[in-house]
Amino acid sequence: MSRGRSDGSQKKRLVAFVCGVAIFLGFLYVFGGSIFGSQNGGSSALEYGSKSLKRLGSSYLGGDDDTDGKQDESSSNFGGDEIVPKSFPVCDDRHSELIPCLDRHLIYQMRMKLDLSLMEHYERHCPPAERRFNCLIPPPPGYKVPIKWPHSRDEVWKANIPHTHLAKEKSDQNWMVVKGEKIFFPGGGTHFHYGADKYIAAIANMLNFSNDNLNNEGRLRTVLDVGCGVASFGGYLLSSDIIAMSLAPNDVHQNQIQFALERGIPAYLGVLGTKRLPYPSRSFELAHCSRCRIDWLQRDGILLLELDRLLRPGGYFAYSSPEAYAQDEEDLRIWKEMSDLVGRMCWRIASKRNQTVIWQKPLTNDCYREREPGTRPPLCQSDDDPDAVWGVNMEACITPYSEHDNKVKGSGLAPWPARLTSPPPRLADFGYSSDMFEKDTELWQRRVEKYWNLLSPKIKSNTLRNIMDMKAGMGSFAAALRGKDVWVMNVVPQDGPNTLKLIYDRGLIGSVHDWCEGGYSTYPRTYDLLHAWTVFSDLEKKDCSPEDLLIEMDRLLRPTGFVIFHDKQPVIDFVKKYLGALHWEVVATSDSSSDSDQDGDDVVFIIQKKLWLTSGSLRDTE
Repeated sequence: MSRGRSDGSQKKRLVAFVCGVAIFLGFLYVFGGSIFGSQNGGSSALEYGSKSLKRLGSSYLGGDDDTDGKQDESSSNFGGDEIVPKSFPVCDDRHSELIPCLDRHLIYQMRMKLDLSLMEHYERHCPPAERRFNCLIPPPPGYKVPIKWPHSRDEVWKANIPHTHLAKEKSDQNWMVVKGEKIFFPGGGTHFHYGADKYIAAIANMLNFSNDNLNNEGRLRTVLDVGCGVASFGGYLLSSDIIAMSLAPNDVHQNQIQFALERGIPAYLGVLGTKRLPYPSRSFELAHCSRCRIDWLQRDGILLLELDRLLRPGGYFAYSSPEAYAQDEEDLRIWKEMSDLVGRMCWRIASKRNQTVIWQKPLTNDCYREREPGTRPPLCQSDDDPDAVWGVNMEACITPYSEHDNKVKGSGLAPWPARLTSPPPRLADFGYSSDMFEKDTELWQRRVEKYWNLLSPKIKSNTLRNIMDMKAGMGSFAAALRGKDVWVMNVVPQDGPNTLKLIYDRGLIGSVHDWCEGGYSTYPRTYDLLHAWTVFSDLEKKDCSPEDLLIEMDRLLRPTGFVIFHDKQPVIDFVKKYLGALHWEVVATSDSSSDSDQDGDDVVFIIQKKLWLTSGSLRDTE
């Protein structure tokens, strides 16, 4: 009988166990989709929203039980008791190239009414907080640590960007060639089949620059390459001490910018649509378009006028396109209308040869003042801020120079590289003195030396190439890296002082961004190093999620890449809680209080992202 009672209790326990397993499996079925890859267009609870993880309950996430509702409170308080997951879900493999604010699937799902003729569907449209992907972006199958610069300019691993359609589509233009496990870049383009180096020298020759060197003895430093393809033009400019912002949308020629960044060439996803590009006025000495397929005549020339806003006094626009040389009726019509438009904009032809015309912008306001009354395009209103760019609509008007710039007849910039450490003329716009600028430059020189000492056990001279400064100030962090073979994307937060114009005046590049909005306009696995100086302390003052920013930083970071956190101790403690969930590991930490560099109680904390792959689930491949 006792045996019978025992058997009965065992059966009951077995039934209870089976029921428990069934409930657990049901739970996984409902909520586990985004861990192992959602197949329903990304709508499972775990994929969206920074707070959804907390609502699911601590037993699943590995946190402590919290029944008093604290898990629903805002986590912007870094000293709080938020539940910390043991792991984040992994996005579906379909999202291995996700760009949250340039996601056309989101546009379709949210039924946005956009004007396709104005390229609005290629502009930024960010998901609301409840629709943000709350998962880690997996690398593609077979992903390898990228080839190091300078070899990466000419070859990348095919597995890292498994898209070869451009090699076939542009096979007659020498954009790229697939050979075995690699993709090679011969340096060709639509209008420079025989190499960007020869094309660049030809442009310099057209402008009568000495030794056919486009940098013109340091006077030409920053370039905007519109519709850049795979950025070979920008890649070959680097050897002339010229840095280009290579710009292209995530359009039918997908992955152009991804190839550029994989190669180690500065690039950004953007389009000339309805919004101003995220760069201040008078940022570039040269704008370039090689068969960029842009209708420059549309909307009263508004896109050419955006280039005009971005060009420095006396800046150039190099245009290689059939309109500049073809003789058929349509090309002749476009050429006539473009010539008329740029004439009214006071541009003059600096040179015209073969397939290329180079226009030059005036040095002063004199030509604008001499135009007939009512001439279009008009001058912009005096209250228009030409440096306001974040979410600001383009205007079909000419941006005149300030009285100061008109008087000095130019930008007043020193040649490169002297301009890197010379106080920029636009310092006065912020009330900054030359002494403040010089002290900032010296301060960051010391800080960067300290960073490199902390990183030295983990890096070699060619370990790092693509670097982002997430809060760039005057650009002194990037300036301190002058002697290293790296480039820096200097990001200026949209709600702070718009110091990006100082950064461009120093011969550096960057963009405006809103870290609270997230979704920087680049592909995943873009940067080798992110520098986050007080970025999270700033975030604490706003109603946005630091967890979301950590996930975005992980998206930007290449596997084996690094993040330098330079912030208060509570921020560092907060980041430490998420290291395991993000697959990050500590490299070094240092207290700044003993240094005389004005950091006070700041802490420098450096992590490295592990290389992990997915195969139905996470596995380390260290």
